[in-house]
Amino acid sequence: MTALLQVSDLLVRREGRLVLDIQSISVERGEVLAIVGPNGAGKSTLFLVLARLLKASQGQIFFLGKLMNSFPSLEYRRQIALILQEPLLMDMSVYENAAIGLKFRGSPKSQIEEGVKHWLNRLGVAHLSQRPARKLSGGEAQRVSLARAFVLQPELLLLDEPFTALDAPTRIRLLEDLKSVLNETRMTTIFITHDLQEALKLATRMAVMLDGRIEQIGAPQDVFNRPVNDRVAGFLGK
Repeated sequence: MTALLQVSDLLVRREGRLVLDIQSISVERGEVLAIVGPNGAGKSTLFLVLARLLKASQGQIFFLGKLMNSFPSLEYRRQIALILQEPLLMDMSVYENAAIGLKFRGSPKSQIEEGVKHWLNRLGVAHLSQRPARKLSGGEAQRVSLARAFVLQPELLLLDEPFTALDAPTRIRLLEDLKSVLNETRMTTIFITHDLQEALKLATRMAVMLDGRIEQIGAPQDVFNRPVNDRVAGFLGK
């Protein structure tokens, strides 16, 4: 089976310093790959490269079997969805925020209404549909961001530390709901996090990144039970 995303020989230099050196990552359709590591490991740099917001110094990224850079920028971005640490919501209602991507695509009004209502309801914020987005709590705002992403039915969902700013009870509830949605939709997902418990909760595979390199990749329990070296064991608390 052809991987949805294949990264090989990827180098990223920033201000003359090598910050990312990845020999290979493959992401299969339907899997949730968690990329874990401490702050400064290079996780968010990889996220920016995959989102085509930062240009790599060297290497190849294949998406849907084609070189990523062979896609026009807009065409590529229409096939991915991004969820960031801080929800980037427009100064409009919850409903309008969730619908904005489909409106940009020129989707029929009936399709927009059906999709937005479904995903606001599925993520537990349908009762807030007419509320101004700027008046939401952090957890509510992140749920709206997720609804806006899922309504687009992207080929690839990219999550960059989306639960960092949430209090523990809110984070736990959102993790449970997101896990349920990912199990239902089988949406291919790359999940950036420094939190090992989040990775265990959501991921079907886990990659440990240290100092810009992937040290180990495999099923989460396999990585936890059999770290490949002392550095990985140290990060995992072994």
